[in-house]
Amino acid sequence: MAWCVPCLASNETLQELCRKELLICKCLGITRKNLNNYEVEYICDHKVEKGKEYYLVKWKGWPESHNTWEPKQNLKCSALLKQFYSDLYKYVSELKPGKASLLKNSIKSLDRSVSDYIVKKAKQRIALKRWEEELNRKKSHNGMLYVENDVDLEGPPRDFYYINDYKASPGVNTLGEAIVGCECADCFTGKCCPTEAGVVFAYNEHRQIKIQPGRPIYECNARCKCGPDCPNRVVQKGPPYSLCIFRTPNGRGWGVKTLQKIKKHSFVMEYVGEVITSEEAERRGQQYDSTGITYLFDLDYESDEFTVDAARYGNVSHFVNHSCDPNLQVFNVFIDNLDVRLPRIALFSTRPIKAGEELTFDYQMKGSADLSTDSIELSPAKKRVRTTCRCGAAICRGYL
Repeated sequence: MAWCVPCLASNETLQELCRKELLICKCLGITRKNLNNYEVEYICDHKVEKGKEYYLVKWKGWPESHNTWEPKQNLKCSALLKQFYSDLYKYVSELKPGKASLLKNSIKSLDRSVSDYIVKKAKQRIALKRWEEELNRKKSHNGMLYVENDVDLEGPPRDFYYINDYKASPGVNTLGEAIVGCECADCFTGKCCPTEAGVVFAYNEHRQIKIQPGRPIYECNARCKCGPDCPNRVVQKGPPYSLCIFRTPNGRGWGVKTLQKIKKHSFVMEYVGEVITSEEAERRGQQYDSTGITYLFDLDYESDEFTVDAARYGNVSHFVNHSCDPNLQVFNVFIDNLDVRLPRIALFSTRPIKAGEELTFDYQMKGSADLSTDSIELSPAKKRVRTTCRCGAAICRGYL
């Protein structure tokens, strides 16, 4: 197992050391191509002297101490200039009337607060891009992940680690191994794994969910004779859609939206995290009370022994927000591990979802009107603090 520790040196310091030692480091933006060349990373400031425009530029792979003022004709980076003015105008548009004086001399030079904002925004953009690249290196599914923040200066979460499957805490075994598998020639019509488990086949011919919430899904496992194209292998193949983690504009923190159209009753993602005992979940829950935010999800399909905590370890579902009228529904899934105490948690669409629409599920796990009845209520995620709901749904309950 690899261990990661934070470096005590800043990126700028490391970049300068690499330059001095002629070392190439792609993570720091230093390549063989730009080792001895100057490439503008972002524009920091603007001024006019003797009728001539100058821009303060940060050079890629060089520390800020090497920033220089360059005349406009020296800059061949039209995209960066456009981004500079986009950030400037955004800052101006958000200024209160009494603050307009900060820009009264903007023709000649920018106020320090303005240039500071532009630099912070540029650094945030770089940090989010690096995080986006890290997420796509770590994810195991086909869909791409994107990150977007056009709302504030919040950067990547500092204490979150992306995983694709459950992370078992000490004393918990999440792997499991199926003892038997099916021998179907056609799992859709044959005597497949769901039949052997005494439940209904979960999917239709289009691999869309057709059972009611509260009923389990038994997919084909590693011992089954069927191949990867089996219609009973859906959740195990991973999320097929490209998704975007974005900053919400109404104070709900990060959210997730789909970049592709999703059909009704389609598998979208799994809820994964660290699997802990219920006793440990109770202890952590008391710690989370102080923030009013928790990612604890009880695995109590038949018992209440284990809980998933996605606070530090999780996938894109960590960022999915609550809604009282959600477009995702939770189902319990069993594949190779048939331990009923440890189901996998899959999220399926409750209705057609448009590209660009935010993905949500109900933290109280009550099914939507077309998939469940009033008598069905899945086990809730632990929500110990009464928090005001900001989902904006017409049927919003007011509190989580």
